[in-house]
Amino acid sequence: MKLHILGIAGTFMGGLAALARERGYTVEGSDQQVYPPMSTQLEQLGIRLAQGYRAEHISADCDQIVIGNALSRGNAAVEHVLNAGLRYSSGAQWLAEQVLPGREVLAVAGTHGKTTTTALLAWLLEACGAEPGFLVGGVPQNFGVSARLGRGRTFVVEADEYDTAFFDKRSKFVHYRPRIAILNNLEYDHADIFPDLAAIQRQFHHLVRTVPGNGRLIVNGEDAALREVLAMGAWTPVETFAIDAQADWQARLVAADGSRFEVLRRSESLGVATWSLLGRHNVMNALAALAAASAAGVDPRQAISALAGFHSPKRRLELIAERGDIRVYDDFAHHPTAIAVTLAGLRAQIGPDTRLIAVLEPRSNSMRMGAHAAALAPSLAEADAVFFLQRPELPWDAAAVIAGLRGEGRALPSVDALLTALEAEVRAGDRVVFMSNGGFEGAPRRFAERLA
Repeated sequence: MKLHILGIAGTFMGGLAALARERGYTVEGSDQQVYPPMSTQLEQLGIRLAQGYRAEHISADCDQIVIGNALSRGNAAVEHVLNAGLRYSSGAQWLAEQVLPGREVLAVAGTHGKTTTTALLAWLLEACGAEPGFLVGGVPQNFGVSARLGRGRTFVVEADEYDTAFFDKRSKFVHYRPRIAILNNLEYDHADIFPDLAAIQRQFHHLVRTVPGNGRLIVNGEDAALREVLAMGAWTPVETFAIDAQADWQARLVAADGSRFEVLRRSESLGVATWSLLGRHNVMNALAALAAASAAGVDPRQAISALAGFHSPKRRLELIAERGDIRVYDDFAHHPTAIAVTLAGLRAQIGPDTRLIAVLEPRSNSMRMGAHAAALAPSLAEADAVFFLQRPELPWDAAAVIAGLRGEGRALPSVDALLTALEAEVRAGDRVVFMSNGGFEGAPRRFAERLA
């Protein structure tokens, strides 16, 4: 059986490629943009990758084409598949049909923290002997690969609310039929496909409708938008998690930066967790994963101990270089809330006297459309300086964002200009965080090389 995956370099589709290879498929693929960490994974898997979407890149002997949601009608490869009458499916449909049947599925949904929480849940199950399968929208450092079949009965999947394909506009997560579902948080995002928050809430309720009565919903007890989703109807037992509210699962911060916290279940202390991650948001991610692992049969005290061995996925505040006293981080944050909590977590660790420099590429569709422009300056409040990549094609002016910053701010028209200005600005002791959900033209590592 031979697959061609259109959009193979995306984190989700690259994970499908790994699963298909493990199942014995011959896999090839094509994509428009290729960058780490997924390009590295595909190379290590020995998968043939073509640059660009062209009909001739699809081998004549392919049995099925898996089409990513970034491709639309008018794309040359898509038109070839349709005109030639080739068998095709979406990535979510392929996963649901070829991998998930017979498995106990644990799905992790939410606007923020999906990748970290999915990787974390997979690790807790692994550390406690469950040998889960998983598909993560990134590369978990505990496993070194974004997806695997696993030998246990459980399968953990990052459950994205983005649409499935050009021919299936439902959210991907409605395909997965989980028995246990985490609803981590919910905010407005994906302005290119959702007109408002209510439209996203309806999709989340579609997911809620698929969870069986003998399953479990693990829900952020501090999130008003999720409360509204549950008010539409829930037929599954709900367990809540929170820090600043009453909930079934709670955390008390022992360290202000979130590196140590006590875990309580229905007011009973289960132990104190010590781990390498930072920030209140990651403590919430940990509570969600602990609750889901417990629902799957794991001893929560054993899982709390396993947190010490967890390493954050690549590009989640990943320390990529230390040059003297300067530390350079690569981070995936691309929504104002994610930017704010990431910087707040790092600020809590480094204290008020260390300079924190944020370097931002507005790359997501919502960012490029300006849907989050008004919230950007407040989200960067913890940064002492901000370097903003304002490419000429960006359809909105960053001047208002720069003017609203607490610290210094500069907008630069190209990555080269940005790196030159940043190199002139940085000094000993600084912490520099690059933030983008794309390749950023390799800016983080290019900057680290300049410092060397």
